[in-house]
Amino acid sequence: MMEPAQIHSEISTAPEAVDGFMVTATDGVKLRVGVWQTTKECLGTVLFFPGRGDYIELYGHPVAAFVDAGYNAVVIDWRGHGLSDRIAPNPKMGHVNSFSEYQLDVQALMTCVDELQLPRPLYLVGHSMGACIALRSLMDGLAIEAAAFSAPMFGIYMAPYERIAAWPLTWGLQAIGKGQMYAPGFNDKSYVFRHDFGDNTLTNSKPEYDRWIMQGTKCPDLHTGGPSMGWLYAALKECAALDKLPSPDIPCLTFCGNQEETVRVGSIRSRMANWPKGHLEQVLNAKHELFLELPEVRENVIRQIIAFFQSPLSSKA
Repeated sequence: MMEPAQIHSEISTAPEAVDGFMVTATDGVKLRVGVWQTTKECLGTVLFFPGRGDYIELYGHPVAAFVDAGYNAVVIDWRGHGLSDRIAPNPKMGHVNSFSEYQLDVQALMTCVDELQLPRPLYLVGHSMGACIALRSLMDGLAIEAAAFSAPMFGIYMAPYERIAAWPLTWGLQAIGKGQMYAPGFNDKSYVFRHDFGDNTLTNSKPEYDRWIMQGTKCPDLHTGGPSMGWLYAALKECAALDKLPSPDIPCLTFCGNQEETVRVGSIRSRMANWPKGHLEQVLNAKHELFLELPEVRENVIRQIIAFFQSPLSSKA
Protein backbone atom coordinates (compact mmCIF):
# COMPACT_ATOMS: atom_id res chain seq x y z
CA MET A 1 0.00 0.00 0.00
CA MET A 2 1.32 3.43 -0.98
CA GLU A 3 0.44 6.72 0.67
CA PRO A 4 1.30 10.29 -0.43
CA ALA A 5 4.54 11.76 0.96
CA GLN A 6 6.01 15.22 0.90
CA ILE A 7 9.03 16.06 -1.25
CA HIS A 8 10.64 19.41 -0.43
CA SER A 9 11.10 20.63 -4.01
CA GLU A 10 11.57 24.20 -2.78
CA ILE A 11 15.01 23.37 -1.39
CA SER A 12 16.14 20.98 -4.13
CA THR A 13 17.53 21.47 -7.63
CA ALA A 14 15.34 18.62 -8.94
CA PRO A 15 12.30 19.35 -11.15
CA GLU A 16 9.23 20.50 -9.19
CA ALA A 17 6.98 17.97 -10.94
CA VAL A 18 7.47 15.07 -8.53
CA ASP A 19 5.31 12.49 -6.80
CA GLY A 20 6.15 11.40 -3.27
CA PHE A 21 5.05 8.10 -1.75
CA MET A 22 5.38 6.26 1.54
CA VAL A 23 5.79 2.52 0.97
CA THR A 24 5.96 -0.16 3.65
CA ALA A 25 8.65 -2.84 3.89
CA THR A 26 7.70 -6.36 4.94
CA ASP A 27 8.91 -5.67 8.49
CA GLY A 28 6.58 -2.67 8.78
CA VAL A 29 9.13 0.11 8.24
CA LYS A 30 7.73 3.02 6.21
CA LEU A 31 10.00 4.39 3.48
CA ARG A 32 9.76 7.58 1.44
CA VAL A 33 10.17 7.40 -2.35
CA GLY A 34 10.36 10.28 -4.84
CA VAL A 35 9.33 9.69 -8.47
CA TRP A 36 9.97 12.02 -11.42
CA GLN A 37 8.55 11.24 -14.86
CA THR A 38 10.09 12.71 -17.98
CA THR A 39 7.95 14.64 -20.45
CA LYS A 40 10.13 13.41 -23.32
CA GLU A 41 10.09 10.07 -25.08
CA CYS A 42 10.92 7.78 -22.16
CA LEU A 43 14.12 5.76 -22.41
CA GLY A 44 13.57 3.87 -19.16
CA THR A 45 13.68 4.40 -15.41
CA VAL A 46 16.75 5.17 -13.28
CA LEU A 47 16.77 4.00 -9.66
CA PHE A 48 18.93 6.04 -7.28
CA PHE A 49 20.38 4.26 -4.23
CA PRO A 50 21.69 7.08 -1.96
CA GLY A 51 24.64 7.00 0.40
CA ARG A 52 24.60 6.95 4.20
CA GLY A 53 23.21 10.21 5.54
CA ASP A 54 21.75 11.18 2.15
CA TYR A 55 18.11 11.81 1.27
CA ILE A 56 15.91 12.45 -1.76
CA GLU A 57 16.31 16.23 -1.97
CA LEU A 58 20.10 15.95 -2.07
CA TYR A 59 20.01 14.27 -5.50
CA GLY A 60 18.55 17.23 -7.39
CA HIS A 61 21.37 17.60 -9.94
CA PRO A 62 21.48 14.03 -11.28
CA VAL A 63 17.68 13.69 -11.14
CA ALA A 64 17.25 16.87 -13.22
CA ALA A 65 19.83 15.67 -15.76
CA PHE A 66 18.27 12.24 -16.19
CA VAL A 67 14.74 13.60 -16.52
CA ASP A 68 15.99 16.09 -19.12
CA ALA A 69 17.72 13.23 -20.99
CA GLY A 70 14.46 11.27 -21.23
CA TYR A 71 14.55 9.00 -18.19
CA ASN A 72 12.21 8.66 -15.24
CA ALA A 73 14.01 8.95 -11.91
CA VAL A 74 13.22 7.23 -8.61
CA VAL A 75 15.02 7.99 -5.32
CA ILE A 76 14.50 6.27 -1.96
CA ASP A 77 15.17 7.37 1.60
CA TRP A 78 16.68 4.32 3.31
CA ARG A 79 15.37 3.37 6.75
CA GLY A 80 16.83 5.77 9.29
CA HIS A 81 17.27 8.43 6.62
CA GLY A 82 15.35 11.44 5.35
CA LEU A 83 11.65 11.16 6.06
CA SER A 84 11.59 7.36 6.22
CA ASP A 85 11.04 5.71 9.60
CA ARG A 86 13.94 6.10 12.03
CA ILE A 87 15.07 2.80 13.50
CA ALA A 88 16.93 3.60 16.71
CA PRO A 89 15.27 5.10 19.82
CA ASN A 90 17.47 8.11 19.10
CA PRO A 91 16.01 9.19 15.73
CA LYS A 92 19.19 11.02 14.74
CA MET A 93 21.35 7.90 14.94
CA GLY A 94 22.08 5.98 11.75
CA HIS A 95 21.54 2.38 12.77
CA VAL A 96 20.72 -1.07 11.43
CA ASN A 97 21.36 -4.45 12.99
CA SER A 98 22.18 -6.00 9.61
CA PHE A 99 22.57 -4.78 6.05
CA SER A 100 19.95 -7.37 5.10
CA GLU A 101 17.44 -4.84 6.43
CA TYR A 102 18.28 -2.53 3.54
CA GLN A 103 17.33 -5.33 1.14
CA LEU A 104 13.80 -5.13 2.57
CA ASP A 105 13.87 -1.47 1.53
CA VAL A 106 14.93 -2.48 -1.99
CA GLN A 107 12.05 -4.95 -2.19
CA ALA A 108 9.59 -2.25 -1.12
CA LEU A 109 11.04 0.12 -3.71
CA MET A 110 10.66 -2.45 -6.47
CA THR A 111 7.05 -3.10 -5.43
CA CYS A 112 6.46 0.65 -5.79
CA VAL A 113 8.08 0.66 -9.25
CA ASP A 114 5.87 -2.25 -10.33
CA GLU A 115 2.66 -0.75 -8.94
CA LEU A 116 3.33 2.54 -10.72
CA GLN A 117 4.10 0.58 -13.90
CA LEU A 118 7.21 2.66 -14.52
CA PRO A 119 8.74 2.01 -17.93
CA ARG A 120 11.55 -0.47 -18.47
CA PRO A 121 14.42 -0.93 -18.94
CA LEU A 122 15.58 -0.18 -15.40
CA TYR A 123 18.96 1.36 -14.66
CA LEU A 124 20.64 1.86 -11.30
CA VAL A 125 22.83 4.62 -9.85
CA GLY A 126 24.35 3.79 -6.46
CA HIS A 127 26.41 6.15 -4.34
CA SER A 128 28.68 5.03 -1.47
CA MET A 129 26.56 2.91 0.93
CA GLY A 130 23.89 2.79 -1.76
CA ALA A 131 26.35 1.11 -4.11
CA CYS A 132 27.10 -1.51 -1.44
CA ILE A 133 23.37 -2.16 -1.04
CA ALA A 134 23.02 -2.25 -4.84
CA LEU A 135 25.84 -4.77 -5.26
CA ARG A 136 24.10 -7.17 -2.89
CA SER A 137 20.79 -6.62 -4.71
CA LEU A 138 22.40 -7.33 -8.09
CA MET A 139 24.03 -10.48 -6.73
CA ASP A 140 20.60 -11.53 -5.47
CA GLY A 141 19.10 -11.10 -8.93
CA LEU A 142 17.77 -7.52 -9.14
CA ALA A 143 16.92 -7.18 -12.82
CA ILE A 144 18.43 -4.03 -14.32
CA GLU A 145 20.01 -3.16 -17.66
CA ALA A 146 23.16 -1.48 -16.32
CA ALA A 147 24.56 0.11 -13.16
CA ALA A 148 26.71 3.14 -12.38
CA PHE A 149 28.43 3.54 -9.03
CA SER A 150 29.79 6.71 -7.44
CA ALA A 151 32.46 6.21 -4.76
CA PRO A 152 31.07 2.77 -3.89
CA MET A 153 31.42 1.54 -0.31
CA PHE A 154 33.07 -1.78 -1.09
CA GLY A 155 35.27 -1.08 1.92
CA ILE A 156 35.45 1.68 4.55
CA TYR A 157 38.40 4.07 4.69
CA MET A 158 40.27 3.53 7.96
CA ALA A 159 43.80 3.78 9.23
CA PRO A 160 45.33 0.30 9.75
CA TYR A 161 45.20 0.57 13.55
CA GLU A 162 41.54 1.65 13.38
CA ARG A 163 40.68 -1.36 11.21
CA ILE A 164 42.39 -3.74 13.64
CA ALA A 165 40.37 -2.34 16.54
CA ALA A 166 37.06 -1.90 14.72
CA TRP A 167 36.17 -5.56 14.26
CA PRO A 168 36.44 -6.80 17.87
CA LEU A 169 35.09 -3.55 19.34
CA THR A 170 31.99 -3.35 17.16
CA TRP A 171 31.33 -7.09 17.43
CA GLY A 172 31.65 -7.00 21.21
CA LEU A 173 29.32 -4.03 21.67
CA GLN A 174 26.76 -5.56 19.32
CA ALA A 175 26.97 -8.88 21.19
CA ILE A 176 26.21 -7.30 24.57
CA GLY A 177 23.37 -5.17 23.25
CA LYS A 178 25.32 -1.92 23.07
CA GLY A 179 25.24 -1.56 19.30
CA GLN A 180 23.17 1.61 19.52
CA MET A 181 26.09 3.75 20.64
CA TYR A 182 27.65 6.28 18.30
CA ALA A 183 30.86 5.24 16.60
CA PRO A 184 33.84 7.21 17.96
CA GLY A 185 33.86 10.84 16.85
CA PHE A 186 30.17 10.97 15.90
CA ASN A 187 27.06 12.45 17.51
CA ASP A 188 23.53 13.66 16.69
CA LYS A 189 24.80 16.23 14.21
CA SER A 190 25.00 15.40 10.50
CA TYR A 191 28.35 15.70 8.73
CA VAL A 192 27.91 19.26 7.46
CA PHE A 193 27.03 20.49 10.96
CA ARG A 194 30.10 18.77 12.46
CA HIS A 195 32.64 20.05 9.93
CA ASP A 196 33.39 23.45 8.47
CA PHE A 197 33.71 23.51 4.68
CA GLY A 198 37.49 23.96 4.91
CA ASP A 199 37.83 20.72 6.90
CA ASN A 200 35.41 18.59 4.89
CA THR A 201 36.39 15.46 2.94
CA LEU A 202 33.21 15.26 0.84
CA THR A 203 33.25 18.04 -1.77
CA ASN A 204 35.31 20.88 -3.20
CA SER A 205 32.15 22.89 -3.94
CA LYS A 206 31.27 25.45 -1.29
CA PRO A 207 27.90 26.30 -2.93
CA GLU A 208 26.88 22.64 -2.74
CA TYR A 209 28.11 22.36 0.85
CA ASP A 210 26.14 25.48 1.74
CA ARG A 211 23.06 24.06 0.02
CA TRP A 212 23.41 20.91 2.12
CA ILE A 213 23.56 23.05 5.27
CA MET A 214 20.56 25.09 4.08
CA GLN A 215 18.49 21.96 3.57
CA GLY A 216 19.32 20.72 7.05
CA THR A 217 18.52 24.12 8.55
CA LYS A 218 15.14 24.50 6.84
CA CYS A 219 14.16 20.82 7.15
CA PRO A 220 16.12 19.33 10.08
CA ASP A 221 14.24 16.02 9.86
CA LEU A 222 16.00 15.27 6.56
CA HIS A 223 19.41 14.96 8.21
CA THR A 224 20.81 11.91 9.96
CA GLY A 225 23.54 12.03 12.59
CA GLY A 226 26.51 9.73 12.86
CA PRO A 227 26.50 5.93 12.48
CA SER A 228 26.06 3.59 15.42
CA MET A 229 28.57 0.94 16.41
CA GLY A 230 25.97 -1.57 15.25
CA TRP A 231 25.83 0.05 11.81
CA LEU A 232 29.63 0.01 11.60
CA TYR A 233 29.80 -3.66 12.49
CA ALA A 234 27.06 -4.49 9.97
CA ALA A 235 28.85 -2.46 7.28
CA LEU A 236 32.23 -4.12 7.90
CA LYS A 237 30.57 -7.53 7.87
CA GLU A 238 28.69 -6.85 4.61
CA CYS A 239 31.76 -5.48 2.82
CA ALA A 240 33.78 -8.53 3.87
CA ALA A 241 31.02 -10.90 2.71
CA LEU A 242 30.60 -9.19 -0.66
CA ASP A 243 34.35 -9.21 -1.23
CA LYS A 244 34.27 -13.01 -1.43
CA LEU A 245 31.60 -13.12 -4.15
CA PRO A 246 31.99 -12.72 -7.94
CA SER A 247 30.64 -9.65 -9.69
CA PRO A 248 27.24 -9.92 -11.39
CA ASP A 249 26.97 -10.30 -15.16
CA ILE A 250 25.77 -6.72 -15.62
CA PRO A 251 27.52 -3.73 -17.28
CA CYS A 252 28.83 -1.39 -14.59
CA LEU A 253 30.57 1.98 -14.79
CA THR A 254 32.20 3.13 -11.55
CA PHE A 255 33.66 6.52 -10.58
CA CYS A 256 36.08 7.34 -7.77
CA GLY A 257 37.56 10.74 -6.93
CA ASN A 258 41.32 11.13 -6.65
CA GLN A 259 40.80 12.84 -3.27
CA GLU A 260 38.67 10.05 -1.81
CA GLU A 261 38.89 9.67 2.01
CA THR A 262 35.58 8.06 2.94
CA VAL A 263 35.55 4.66 1.24
CA ARG A 264 38.44 2.29 0.64
CA VAL A 265 39.87 2.93 -2.83
CA GLY A 266 41.79 -0.36 -2.88
CA SER A 267 38.55 -2.31 -2.49
CA ILE A 268 37.01 -0.40 -5.41
CA ARG A 269 39.99 -1.08 -7.65
CA SER A 270 40.02 -4.76 -6.75
CA ARG A 271 36.31 -5.21 -7.40
CA MET A 272 36.32 -3.36 -10.72
CA ALA A 273 39.49 -5.09 -11.96
CA ASN A 274 37.61 -8.37 -11.64
CA TRP A 275 34.26 -7.21 -13.04
CA PRO A 276 34.09 -8.64 -16.61
CA LYS A 277 31.62 -5.97 -17.77
CA GLY A 278 32.93 -3.27 -15.43
CA HIS A 279 34.99 -0.14 -15.93
CA LEU A 280 36.55 2.22 -13.37
CA GLU A 281 37.04 5.94 -14.02
CA GLN A 282 39.19 8.06 -11.71
CA VAL A 283 37.79 11.57 -11.36
CA LEU A 284 40.33 14.37 -10.92
CA ASN A 285 39.81 17.24 -8.46
CA ALA A 286 37.04 15.28 -6.72
CA LYS A 287 36.31 14.10 -3.22
CA HIS A 288 33.58 11.66 -2.13
CA GLU A 289 30.29 13.31 -3.11
CA LEU A 290 30.66 13.34 -6.89
CA PHE A 291 27.07 14.51 -7.44
CA LEU A 292 27.75 17.49 -5.16
CA GLU A 293 31.11 18.39 -6.62
CA LEU A 294 32.23 21.43 -8.62
CA PRO A 295 29.94 21.87 -11.66
CA GLU A 296 32.51 20.76 -14.25
CA VAL A 297 33.29 17.60 -12.27
CA ARG A 298 29.68 16.75 -11.41
CA GLU A 299 28.33 17.39 -14.90
CA ASN A 300 31.06 15.33 -16.56
CA VAL A 301 30.28 12.33 -14.35
CA ILE A 302 26.55 12.62 -15.04
CA ARG A 303 27.14 12.97 -18.81
CA GLN A 304 29.24 9.82 -18.82
CA ILE A 305 26.60 7.86 -16.91
CA ILE A 306 23.86 8.94 -19.33
CA ALA A 307 26.01 7.97 -22.33
CA PHE A 308 26.81 4.64 -20.69
CA PHE A 309 23.15 3.84 -20.05
CA GLN A 310 22.33 4.62 -23.66
CA SER A 311 24.92 2.04 -24.80
CA PRO A 312 26.08 0.02 -21.77
CA LEU A 313 27.84 -2.76 -23.66
CA SER A 314 29.83 -0.55 -26.01
CA SER A 315 30.52 2.71 -24.15
CA LYS A 316 32.93 1.52 -21.47
CA ALA A 317 32.63 -2.13 -20.55
